[in-house]
Amino acid sequence: MSFTELSEKEKLNHFMQRIENGEKIEADDWMPDEYRLTLIKLISMHGISEIMGALPEKEWVPKAPTLQRKLGIMAKVQDEMGHGQLLLRVTEDLLKPLGKNREDIMQDLFSGTLKFHNVFHMPAPTWGDAGLIGWLVDGAAIITQTNMLNASYGPYARALQRICAEEVFHAQHGEAIIIALAEGTPAQRKLVQESINRWWEALLMFFGPASAATTGSSKVDITQKYKIRSKTNEQLRQDFLSKYIPRILSLGLTIPDESLHFNDVKQEWVYKQPDWSEFKKIIKNQGPKSIERLNLRKNSYENNAWVRKALGM
Repeated sequence: MSFTELSEKEKLNHFMQRIENGEKIEADDWMPDEYRLTLIKLISMHGISEIMGALPEKEWVPKAPTLQRKLGIMAKVQDEMGHGQLLLRVTEDLLKPLGKNREDIMQDLFSGTLKFHNVFHMPAPTWGDAGLIGWLVDGAAIITQTNMLNASYGPYARALQRICAEEVFHAQHGEAIIIALAEGTPAQRKLVQESINRWWEALLMFFGPASAATTGSSKVDITQKYKIRSKTNEQLRQDFLSKYIPRILSLGLTIPDESLHFNDVKQEWVYKQPDWSEFKKIIKNQGPKSIERLNLRKNSYENNAWVRKALGM
């Protein structure tokens, strides 16, 4: 009996066996709708977040304090845009069987259907913010993305190999800016401390609310069910805290959370929960810079429609 002659249940069982065996699923393989839709939501959000995430730093290209810093942040913005394009291309292959394409992705962004990471709705008013985005926001992204390097969907896993390698350079670029400021004048140190105070809650929100496995809910995390990622939101947040709290403190900086401490019994960080109702508002495009950045992206997309037309896209 050929694969096409199998029942839907038999196809699903075969698919899940491949997942359990650690095989990579490719774009033209049979996959259940739940798997396809989960991937589309995850990868399109990741791709759009790379593009929208370049916008806060783009603001600093003309304002960077030296030519070297200007070239560095310009190269980083180009990288982030490239990551976005790569990921949207991966998403396109998943959309084809549904009769959709990249145009649908962009329209979903403009309509508010497609979300992007909460941190990229936030303002970056100082050079300290520009450095912190590279150091801590990209650092958080590396923790999230390396968790999916062995994702069951082959095209995404392979794209992440390149993206994660480049994100390491981005994080080092941001760290270099932060260290230079932290070791500089009192005014420069103040820039860094103020940026940490401004971004700390958004950084905690970056990983999303505690997932089902953390809260004890019977609901199964779909991304873990299909072996797209291996850790929960809270496990990733704890990895971030363990890596970066010592680094922040080593620079003589403080973290705006008096309750923050490490629980030796549970072997985890205890921290003040961010305002998750605010998180929901932000990802619904009600953040400080949401509309401004969406309008910038939309205007750019519409003004360059002639390029896509000329290329037959």
